[in-house]
Amino acid sequence: MNVVDGKYHALLARHDAMRLRRQLLNPSQGPAQNPAQNSVQSSGQGPVQSPGEDTNGPGAPAGYRAAPNTLATGAATAFYKGAATDQLLITQSLDLVTPFEDLISHLYDAMFEQWPYLRSLFPESMEFQRKHLAAIFWYLIENLHRPDEIATVFSRLGRDHRKLGVRPVHYEAFEMSLCQALRRTAGPRWQDATEQAWLRMLRFAVAAMVQGAEASLGEPADWQATVTSHELRRPDLAVLRVQPHEPYPYRAGQYTSVASPLLPQTWRQYSLACAPRPDGELELHVRRAGRGGLSEALVTRTQPGDTLRLGPAGGTMTLDEDVTRDLLLVAGDTGWAAAKALLEELFTHGAYGRSVHLFLGTRDTSGPYDAEVLAELERRRPWLRVVPVIGTGPGAAGYRALAEAVSQHGDWSEHLAYVSGPPALVGPTVARLAATQLPAERIRHDPLPDDLAPAVPV
Repeated sequence: MNVVDGKYHALLARHDAMRLRRQLLNPSQGPAQNPAQNSVQSSGQGPVQSPGEDTNGPGAPAGYRAAPNTLATGAATAFYKGAATDQLLITQSLDLVTPFEDLISHLYDAMFEQWPYLRSLFPESMEFQRKHLAAIFWYLIENLHRPDEIATVFSRLGRDHRKLGVRPVHYEAFEMSLCQALRRTAGPRWQDATEQAWLRMLRFAVAAMVQGAEASLGEPADWQATVTSHELRRPDLAVLRVQPHEPYPYRAGQYTSVASPLLPQTWRQYSLACAPRPDGELELHVRRAGRGGLSEALVTRTQPGDTLRLGPAGGTMTLDEDVTRDLLLVAGDTGWAAAKALLEELFTHGAYGRSVHLFLGTRDTSGPYDAEVLAELERRRPWLRVVPVIGTGPGAAGYRALAEAVSQHGDWSEHLAYVSGPPALVGPTVARLAATQLPAERIRHDPLPDDLAPAVPV
């Protein structure tokens, strides 16, 4: 073991020892059940330090005040008082640190310089990660006055981050690096009060992430799966079937994150194109998005027998237990995968008895890539009507054509709608449906980038 690895494992051991010590001293205090209750005091001091605990760790900048109880365990503290005040403080000085590109560059430079072993947790290309972190910052700042929502979102994010090998102690390194990056980016006009507001915001989100991770310790951090089938439906599009090595829990309409040994630590999300099956096999639809990325590796360099990694299932685009309304499904490109899974779920429960309209947009003039399956579904289910919309994308104009076709086709105000596909398709379609008097609570879709989506499943 080299010196760097030794420091890394020593840090993890220190964290685990501190956590065990707190549990022994407070046996009645288990993990909090409501992540919205995890927060920090508005005083800016954070939780009280336990006697004998070194909170700063190696490489801490001068004046840095860590919050070990919040960062390391997610233990409940007082509710986030003063969130609106912190939001105001942060927004008033955003011009000093935005655009976030420089801030994020300084952050990662500082973190990898002081803790080089953390670089192995990230993919070789950091471009996607940098965009994702910028989206997280914007989401937190814009929604800080809604701590319950933030707690829910970041609890799910913490569960998902387990697959990356992230441990609670790593958030301490991130926080210290953020402090350095804020000061370096903002320069002499930076105020300590603003920095403390950033730290309170970060600690609140981290507490929810830690709690989400600890609440999911009963499930694997990720699942190994063997590719059982790989079919090229188009030169740039493949349908993969994979068999997880152990049971993989999910619901129709959800997505999974996928990683390949061809690009370690590079994860992308793809909708699961099937309802849960007795044999546990999963289906993924992948279109190559560019050169050198995971989608290209899955489409052109993956074959049966290869092993992939799957993260926990996510997404809320699922069917209610008792579907009482007619359904409207709008899918574009490989967004068909989610619609297909929802239809399978309906079929599993026998005759649906209500109408289902599926508007399926495709960029290929030859028609949908899954045409045979689609035709068979429509033939066997008289309550399903499919409306193909050819030439819808890529590009905003093409996707608007699908949204217009849906809005002009009929009155959907009494329907329950599901929209899946690229963000450029989902956004205009959701907006057009809302304009037709279809209530927002009956329009379901996975989060768009503005809603803090690490990657929208396509």
